[in-house]
Amino acid sequence: MHGRVKVKSTAQQEEEKRKEREKKLKAFVSARDAVLRKRSAGEHDEEALQLTQQLLSSNPDFATLWNYRREVLLQLETSREKDEVQKLYESELHFIEACLKVNPKSYGCWHHRSWVNTRLPQPDWTRELGLCDRCLSLDERNFHCWDYRRVVVKESGVSVEQELQFTDRLIGSNFSNYSSWHYRSTLLPQLHPQPAPDSASNTSPSPTASPQIHSHRVCEEQLLKEYELAHNAFFTDPNDQSAWFYYRWLLGRAEREEMISCVYVSRERERVSVAFSKPVHAQSEGLMLVLDGQPQQVEWRSTHPRLRHSPVWLCDLPPGSVSDISNEHNLTVHWTEKYTHRDCALYTGCAESWCRDSATDQELFRSELSVEKSSVLQAELQSCNQLLELEPQNKWCLLTIILLMRALDPLGHEKETLAHFQTLKEVDPMRSSYYSDLCSKFLIENTILKMEYAEVRVFSLSNKNLTTLCHLDQLLLVTHINLSSNQLLRLPPQFAMLQCLEVLEADDNAIESLEGLYHLPKLEEVSLRNNQICKLSDLESLASCTKLTRLDLRGNPVHKTANIDSELSQLLPLVTALSL
Repeated sequence: MHGRVKVKSTAQQEEEKRKEREKKLKAFVSARDAVLRKRSAGEHDEEALQLTQQLLSSNPDFATLWNYRREVLLQLETSREKDEVQKLYESELHFIEACLKVNPKSYGCWHHRSWVNTRLPQPDWTRELGLCDRCLSLDERNFHCWDYRRVVVKESGVSVEQELQFTDRLIGSNFSNYSSWHYRSTLLPQLHPQPAPDSASNTSPSPTASPQIHSHRVCEEQLLKEYELAHNAFFTDPNDQSAWFYYRWLLGRAEREEMISCVYVSRERERVSVAFSKPVHAQSEGLMLVLDGQPQQVEWRSTHPRLRHSPVWLCDLPPGSVSDISNEHNLTVHWTEKYTHRDCALYTGCAESWCRDSATDQELFRSELSVEKSSVLQAELQSCNQLLELEPQNKWCLLTIILLMRALDPLGHEKETLAHFQTLKEVDPMRSSYYSDLCSKFLIENTILKMEYAEVRVFSLSNKNLTTLCHLDQLLLVTHINLSSNQLLRLPPQFAMLQCLEVLEADDNAIESLEGLYHLPKLEEVSLRNNQICKLSDLESLASCTKLTRLDLRGNPVHKTANIDSELSQLLPLVTALSL
């Protein structure tokens, strides 16, 4: 048997590996303990650097060692000349680079490198930018490197235009580079900001400006060019999601102006309801109510205890201040932090009054693109429809077509939108619930628009397969709502924003929670036939609706509760017409 290599068994190999690991671990623990003893003793010397270097070279994610290393470097810095400090930190940069080769996504390495450059007398930002380029060429989605690059760009004064060209190169070499698309979305508003509403002309910033200076939306001219770039990307690879996400960001870029969108005042309740364009915390937003020229001391509250930030806030006026129907009153709500206000006149003989912007006037649910450019969007829609013919089951294309249709004409394209949602659920069943919720959102938006065009206060969305409720702040003035024959599971806390609601129909759903039926001052009638209300406690919120007299609970499991009639009579003594 001489001359033959003895083959070790698997058990032998595993045992040797185990012993080798134990040996390395013992050495690591010994070195670690030595380092921690030195730190506890307050020793900040060259030996500490050497010991931490040994440990970090094998495990660069040991944050305590990076902290100790910074302490040592700061101590050594005090006893050295400027040139020596430069060499000390340059050596540190070389060491960090070696650690990054062990783990390119080490939080500690990138943080320490950023710190070292703040200590360098003469940092070489060009070198750092080159390091970022090399790291991103190896892993284009290394978000640690992307974050560090933004620091380097800010410190070195690299222009926004140069960085935008950098994203051009990366996207040009790989359309699937999502990080580049995202970085581009942060650069464009700085280089091509949308002018302020009161701006007389569009003054572009200097191309040499730092990317960290400006923070605006993208001007329309550049936005339309970006459509074409994204268009080229997803036509090249329709199944890659990166360009589709960027395209969706472009379509959804519009932001609502921060303002008071509605003021409603009721004589009977002597109460003012204020709706904002976004959720706010009114108690810290500097709201002031002026009645007939006199500032009022009022206490603002949201419509539900769970809504700390809400788009609708209420306050009670001083008793007797507006109750006399023969008097006329003028109210003004000032939002001092945003330098805006809204007036509301309560005329003689009127029990209520309001002043608001309609969703149709605001184009609340559409992109802020001018009519002149709608032809471009129409061309994009046609192109996406052509792609859909080639890729009929492409979910990204289907969803983008829906968004384009909504940007162009949400009501005119409603039927096609619903058909596309049905197709989406079939081709992407894992996200069926998401598509159902999104479809519900769009249906509610369309119904709000139809309601306002008709100038009525009745909101009807029965038999539409709704799975969620949204935009409830837009229904502040609605008196009658029909949500029957849908797939709703709850009436959320936001439902309490419907301060004018008198009649609610929500039959034939799967509602288990009535949390949102809370302190609705005008609610008189509620129909909840054939839902999933199981316990008497599920109805407790209704006790806060002091005008409720008619309640229909037929077909709910709660009717099996023992002594349900007497229990309900005790819980809701004002209800005179109860159906179980």
